[in-house]
Amino acid sequence: MQSVENLVTQIQGLSSSAADIAALNNYLKAAEDSFRSDSSRLLLFLDQLDPSKHSLGYLYFLEPCVYGSITKERASSLVPIIARFITSCAPEQIRLASDKFITVCKRFKDMVMLLEAPIRGVGPMLSAIRKIQPSTEHLTTLHPGVSATLLLYCGMILIGQKRFRKALELLHNVVTAPMSSINAIAVEAYKKYILVSLVHHGQFSTNLPKYTSSAAQRNLKNFCQTYIELANTYNTGKVSELETFVQTNRERFESDNNLGLVRQVVSSMYKRNIQRLTQTYLTLSLQDIANTVQLNSPKEAEMHVLQMIQDGEIYATINQKDGMVRFLEDPEQYKTCEMIEHIDSSIHRIMALSKKLTAMDELLSCDPLYLAKAGRERQRFDFDDFDTVPQKFNI
Repeated sequence: MQSVENLVTQIQGLSSSAADIAALNNYLKAAEDSFRSDSSRLLLFLDQLDPSKHSLGYLYFLEPCVYGSITKERASSLVPIIARFITSCAPEQIRLASDKFITVCKRFKDMVMLLEAPIRGVGPMLSAIRKIQPSTEHLTTLHPGVSATLLLYCGMILIGQKRFRKALELLHNVVTAPMSSINAIAVEAYKKYILVSLVHHGQFSTNLPKYTSSAAQRNLKNFCQTYIELANTYNTGKVSELETFVQTNRERFESDNNLGLVRQVVSSMYKRNIQRLTQTYLTLSLQDIANTVQLNSPKEAEMHVLQMIQDGEIYATINQKDGMVRFLEDPEQYKTCEMIEHIDSSIHRIMALSKKLTAMDELLSCDPLYLAKAGRERQRFDFDDFDTVPQKFNI
């Protein structure tokens, strides 16, 4: 059995060329028993290794340190070490022991979650994916957890920027992503998905797409019942009932760090009610708007209408003399140069996406592993659900 000191010497001497590193990999595989027996001492020797030059050896030393139960104290000491390693390691070296690298990365994700600081894991995990990927179009076993965390945080940033449409898209991807069991990230995303749907669309449906995992379909509603009740109260259109509900459940929303977004939901109800008025009236006084929408004064109604005009949510003019609001039709005629360029750009993006999807479909339809799996499961479906000839060869 090799001593840890001898292993460090070998790693330092066999990390300069591809041939040396291949030989080192064989040497380290043969010495794995030493790593297991001395796992408590391995962290002390990591300072003698450079994670960018001795990546393979560093990985062999690091992996045994992440096994077993991890306390918050130990996670606090390991997280910066692992983050530095992931960020600086050499891809060509860690790919020789990709199973160990994936183990370390998954345990790293567990640690940042244990520390309740998932944002600390986003950068290193993105770096890990890039380093283990053969190409940017390949998915890895690290993608599901990392993608969900990243999408959630990007969604939260977009919410802060009030880019609700894009935020809703990212949160939707988290909620509908494949998962074998429910997780905290999906629950948090679903809560925000409900709130952003109300702010942006003025409505929310509990029906998820068919491709959503069964775990999410069954369990998400149970973990987000208060938010679903909020959406049901919102649908009544009664501001007073919504404000009462929010006040009753204020502590819950505060503990979820969603109170600010909930307040935007309440504010959006005023906007929705004003928008409904545009479908019924051509002109209306500010006093009537305030009474109908349950605002405190004509001045407050004027501020809401002005903000909605500025945001492009309604088209109207306000006569300051008599306090009358005149609702207008959408002035966009879709014939300006800017609009034509915008439409043309959108068409080109859609065409490029269509070509990429067609190419991926053809590649998948000819993949032996896919065809073998489809053949094994054929009896579970109707015969017509499958093409008898791969699409690539259709005439």
